[in-house]
Amino acid sequence: MKTKKASASSNHRFGREETAAASAAVKPAKRAKRAAAGQPAASGVAALDEIFQNWNRSDSPGMVVGVAQHGKTIYRRAFGLASLEHGVANTPATRMRIGSSSKHFACVAAFVLAEDGKLDVDAPITRYIPELPTPRGVPTLRQLMNHTGGLRDYVDLVTIAAGLTLQPPGRALEMQLLQTDANFAPGEGQMYCNGGYHLLSIAIERAAGMPFEQFLRERIFEPLGMSETESIPGDMGVIPRMATLHTARPDKSWRRGIFMSEEIKGEGAIVSTIDDMLKWLAHLRAPRKTVAAATDWAQLWAPTTLKNGLVSSYGLGLFRHDYRGVEVIYHSGAVIGGLCQMLTVPAHELDIIILNNGALVSPDAQAKRIIDALLPQAVSGEPPKMAESKPYSPLFGTKYVNATGLVIGFEDCAGKLGISMSHSPAGALLRDEGRTLRVAFEDTVIGPYVLSVDELKGKGGEPPKQLLVLESGSPVKFTLVPRKVPSTQTAGRPLVGRYRCEHLDAEATIAFDGEQLLVKLAGGFGAVRMSATATSAKVFGLKVLGDSTSADYSLVAETRDGEIAGFYINSMRTRHLWFKRVGSAPRRKKGQQSGRVA
Repeated sequence: MKTKKASASSNHRFGREETAAASAAVKPAKRAKRAAAGQPAASGVAALDEIFQNWNRSDSPGMVVGVAQHGKTIYRRAFGLASLEHGVANTPATRMRIGSSSKHFACVAAFVLAEDGKLDVDAPITRYIPELPTPRGVPTLRQLMNHTGGLRDYVDLVTIAAGLTLQPPGRALEMQLLQTDANFAPGEGQMYCNGGYHLLSIAIERAAGMPFEQFLRERIFEPLGMSETESIPGDMGVIPRMATLHTARPDKSWRRGIFMSEEIKGEGAIVSTIDDMLKWLAHLRAPRKTVAAATDWAQLWAPTTLKNGLVSSYGLGLFRHDYRGVEVIYHSGAVIGGLCQMLTVPAHELDIIILNNGALVSPDAQAKRIIDALLPQAVSGEPPKMAESKPYSPLFGTKYVNATGLVIGFEDCAGKLGISMSHSPAGALLRDEGRTLRVAFEDTVIGPYVLSVDELKGKGGEPPKQLLVLESGSPVKFTLVPRKVPSTQTAGRPLVGRYRCEHLDAEATIAFDGEQLLVKLAGGFGAVRMSATATSAKVFGLKVLGDSTSADYSLVAETRDGEIAGFYINSMRTRHLWFKRVGSAPRRKKGQQSGRVA
C-alpha cells in the first residue's frame, strides 16, 4: 500500500499549546540535511515529531498524543485517520477508548465509596455479590483489584464459547457465576483478570445504589472537569467525536473493532481525550486531591505481595517500577481495534498519554521513546537485556505442558529468545538476568515466569525433558511434549465426538472436515469454530477460523480407562475448562463427508 502523507488539514491545531509544539517541530528536509551532515538527532520536544512521523498518514488509522511537563502541555498532536470509511482525520480533540487504563478509575471509585462508609475494599466480594461461587476461597475486593483473586476471566470464557458474537446484558456476570473452579486460590498467584474488575464494578453499583457509569460521572469526572470523559459500556452506540476502532486483516485491509459485550465496566469502558487524561495524570501526581484521599491514591501504586512472599510491581490498577533509572507509574490499555498508554514520571512531573485507534505500533514503546527524548540527563543505562536465542537453539519449536494444561514453547524471534503460551505466537521475549531468564508480569500480565539458564540449555544438544518454572514465585513442573508429532488425523480420530462444558454452558462437537479437524462450540448466545492441530497425541493447538484478532488456545485430551473421557481448553488467563464426553460423532448426513461438522 502506497504511503500518503497527511495533508495540512489532517492535524487541526487547538489552542496555544498545540501551536507551540508544532512550531518546535523539525521539518523533514531539515532532518535529512542534519543527518547527512552527521549532526545528532533532534532532542527535546523537537524529537517528538520524529517519533510519530511514520504515522503522519492519510491512508491508515493513527493516534492522538499529549505530553505535559510541570503542569504545562508541551505536545498535543494527532496523526492518521479517525475514520478510514469517511476519510476523517484524527484531531487532538478526538475521543478514543483507553481500554484497561480504565481499571484504576474503578479502584478510585471504590475508595470514594469507602470514604462514604458504603464499601470496604478488604471485604470479601461475596458481601456484595453473595451469589458468586468461590471454589478455591473467597477473594477480597482488593485481591480483585491487584489480580490475585484467582478467578477465571469472563472475557476469555465468552470468547472461547462464542467468539466475538455480541453478548446480551448480564452475560458477563452469568459466566462468572457458572465457574465451579478457579485458576488458583486467592493470593497464591497473579493473573490478569477482567472478570475481577467487572465484579468490582457490580459491587460499586450495589453499594452506591446507582449505575457504575453514573457514579464515575458524578463523583470523579465532573469534580475534575473531565467533560469529554465517559464510561461507555459498548461499541454499538454513536458517540460524538469518537474515532472508529480499526483492526488490520492479513490482506492489509481493515475491519471495525467491536467488542463482544455492551456491558463493559471498570475493566475497560472509559472513552476520553488527551486533554482530559492529562488533567487526570496531573491530579494523580498532585499532593492535594479533589477526588479520594492522598493515602488512598498511594495504595494504587503500592507493590503487591503474594502469600509466598513474591513482590509484584502491579498495585491496584497501576504499575510502578524503574525505567532506565527513573520511576514510572502507568497502565496501558488494549481494546479490539485500539491501544492506549497512560504514563507519568512523577519525579520530573512528566505526563504522557497516547490513544491509538488501530495504528500498528506500540504506544508503550513510543512512551518510552518520549521519556528518552525529554529526560536525556535523567535516564541512564540500557533497557532490559533480552536473551540471545542462539545458545538455546535446541529449544526452538519445542512445547512443554504443565498439570493445569498450560502449554509453553520457545521460538527464535529475530535473534532473541521468545516464549509462546497456549499455542499463541511468541508474545514476549525472555529477559537475560544472568543465571535466570524472566518474563515479567508487565510483559504478559501473568506470572512472572522465571527459568534457570542451566536447565534451559539442557545437555548434549537436546532440550530438557522437564522444566521447573517459577510461576508467580511458586515452582511449577512443565513436561516436554514429544517431538515426534503424529498427524492430526491420527491423533484427532479418538477425539471425534460430542462434549459438554458446564463452565461455559456450551456444547462442543469435534469432527473432521476433509483432513481438517474442527472443534465447534455452541453456547446460549453464539458459536465459534476452531481448527485443531496436533502437537502430540494428546495436545492440540486451537485457532479460531476467520478471526485474526482472536488469541489461540490449547486443548489437552484426558484419557480414562483407555478411552477419551474429555478434554481441557486453556488460555493464558483461564485454565482447565473441562469438556466431558457425552456422545459419539454426529451421524453422517446424506451427501456429506464422514465426520463433517454440520
